Amino acid sequence: MHLTYEGFAFHIKKTLANHKGRVGVIDTPHGVIETPNFIFCATKAAIRTASMQQMSEEKTQCILANTYHLMIQPGIEILKKCGGLARFTAWCGPTLTDSGGFQIFSLGHGGVANEIKRQGHRHPRPLQLLEKITEEGAYLKSYVDGKRFLLSPEKSIEIQSAIGADIILALDECTPFHVDKTYTERSMHMSNRWARRSMEAFQRIRGRRENKQALYGVVQGGVYPELRLHAAHFLNDLPLFGYAIGGSLGKDKQQMQEVVATTAGYLRQERPKHLLGIGGIEDIWMAVAHGIDTFDCVSPTRIARHGWALVRDKESAFRINLKNATHRDDQSPLQEECLCQVCQGGYSRSYLHHLVRSRETVAMNFLTLHNVHFMNVMMLTIRRSIFQGSYWEERKKWIGK
Repeated sequence: MHLTYEGFAFHIKKTLANHKGRVGVIDTPHGVIETPNFIFCATKAAIRTASMQQMSEEKTQCILANTYHLMIQPGIEILKKCGGLARFTAWCGPTLTDSGGFQIFSLGHGGVANEIKRQGHRHPRPLQLLEKITEEGAYLKSYVDGKRFLLSPEKSIEIQSAIGADIILALDECTPFHVDKTYTERSMHMSNRWARRSMEAFQRIRGRRENKQALYGVVQGGVYPELRLHAAHFLNDLPLFGYAIGGSLGKDKQQMQEVVATTAGYLRQERPKHLLGIGGIEDIWMAVAHGIDTFDCVSPTRIARHGWALVRDKESAFRINLKNATHRDDQSPLQEECLCQVCQGGYSRSYLHHLVRSRETVAMNFLTLHNVHFMNVMMLTIRRSIFQGSYWEERKKWIGK
């Protein structure tokens, strides 16, 4: 099976001495993604409390939207009429959509994400939106009207094609940590079969649609090296553009790094590798050395909405809570020498503390912009350090390892 991706390319410009970590460029029809890079989650086609123009001003290169949410609201027909995700959101850069596989996990194992909890209740309970998972796909319900639908590999690819994202993902089942090896292995084999079906659907749709897209396969297998190896070898033989590493990565940071290192090593090195749902500062610095090219996570923007700002201080776990009284009369900026709009605008920790405690909505915008800037500058620092041969020294300055 052979497949070419018109308008797409992945160029590795320089690697670390371990021949794993690298700096490169992913070319897409809507622009380039310099790697390693962080992709911000615009779950419902929006970065909460920040505009797409502001995201661009902070030098964001790519955003991620959610297939499950967008198929429910605003609906695929609206996205088609509006010209796809990029035009709909007025975002001028590359876009990525997940397959909906994480919703199978969150609705079935982890409860429903905060974004789709029932409104109007003091202590909201998760809606029961996952009915069952079969070889055919996942039977889900809409959180808007309760309408039942099947999310199959073919349907996921069809929806993502209509959304028009540059990079799309094959459907998978994201297994949690607490399930046993037997379940994980059975799920991994099913995800592999779904990946093949996703690829076949992708090839069929490509002939009918004008928009150019690139397909990633998702590597499952939990914390078991032999399962990750099997999944990697299966996906290596498919004509995918790249990979996403998903599923359970372990019970702690050490096991997560072991799983990421092992899995990334099994995959073809000439293809880009994305790590799903990881946005911790230490985690990113460590994973880059194992060859991870892109990351996504809701954390930087989500914590901003709850009064937290990212700072370069390992002792504080790289973030501070502006609600704390220690910031009440602190006239310093969030981060010395930070060039974000907030720090350069003269807004002190004291003022931000006041805004957060007063529940002024502008506080969420300010902290979101700062956190986005922080992540983008950190990724730029990582890329430059690899180019300049100073990655290990720079990493030690950041995380002390």
